Amino acid sequence: MMTDKKPTIGLLFGGRSAEHEVSLLSAANVDAALRQAGYGVVRIGIDRTGKWFLLDDIVSPQAGDSGARHVALAPGCGGTLFALDGSGDPLPGPVDVVFPVLHGPFGEDGTVQGLLKLAQVAFVGPDVLGSAVAMDKDVCKRLLREAGIGVGDFLSVERGNRVAYETVLDRLGMPVFVKPANLGSSVGISKAHDAAEFAAAVEKAFHFDDKILIERDANGREIECAVLSLDGPAASLPGEIVPEGNHGFYSYDAKYIDADGARLLVPAQLPGDIVAQVRDLSVAVSRILGCEGMVRVDFFLKATGELIVNEVNTLPGFTAISMYPKLWEASGTPPAELVARLVEHAQRRFVRQQELETRHV
Repeated sequence: MMTDKKPTIGLLFGGRSAEHEVSLLSAANVDAALRQAGYGVVRIGIDRTGKWFLLDDIVSPQAGDSGARHVALAPGCGGTLFALDGSGDPLPGPVDVVFPVLHGPFGEDGTVQGLLKLAQVAFVGPDVLGSAVAMDKDVCKRLLREAGIGVGDFLSVERGNRVAYETVLDRLGMPVFVKPANLGSSVGISKAHDAAEFAAAVEKAFHFDDKILIERDANGREIECAVLSLDGPAASLPGEIVPEGNHGFYSYDAKYIDADGARLLVPAQLPGDIVAQVRDLSVAVSRILGCEGMVRVDFFLKATGELIVNEVNTLPGFTAISMYPKLWEASGTPPAELVARLVEHAQRRFVRQQELETRHV
């Protein structure tokens, strides 16, 4: 049952994925927004092996750090933290809501969401199914296509079942984008123009996942829209990403290394009918995939005016250059209010699900 008392938030960050560093950048901003909104925050960092530690700062935890308490949540125990380091020192009281700021596998893909459901604690962001299907770009695109939502042409390839360059050239043409099926932040993505670049791109993508996607170059404007659920899903104004310099697309370097790697146009300069279409499609995508809570939907806007979905992000970035908080701020919801709405949604959903019958009498 919810009360007027501000809940204590367990901020979960770091993790095993290749997006570990991006998670730290996001967590620092979420932490600041939560504190500005008046929440007590318990910082829980996940090291690269998957161990959880209580931390005083948003840093990358290292297994064996003398100042970090190794902790865990247990099934059925709510937000109570348990020490795994043998120390008798007291731990913080239970957390009321967990705010995962984890990007990629082992955090954004339904794994942590399943653990939190077993622990019986409220958490921010989509539930298990929505997280899992949105994370897998192959499954996500197939579900959207089945529902009549436009997606670009692509091939899905699993390790050990390689596809010939000639087949790709015949079916998708050149250039193509090659990416891991289960990763974000543009990690492992390459643009290939010929056979040599294609071979290198495939090898690179398989370093990060056992399944990869090969996508036709959409040759369109990159448009993004944020969705937030509270009293039903609502969409922000859309924004646009314009890669700059020699960045042919919004790569990891363009996002996080090169300060001049891209221009973020918030809001995007689009005709009113396209704005409405982007917002309506974003809400539709969130419903189709079961992504209640928050999601960012990325589109390509082609010269013909056609919109196709590129990717769906269930725990989008909260870094200084991330579009999800920027889009909501441009839509009239500043970061402190945004995180408060996300926390409130997590609490409402938890209460609703706890009231469901779990036995047949």
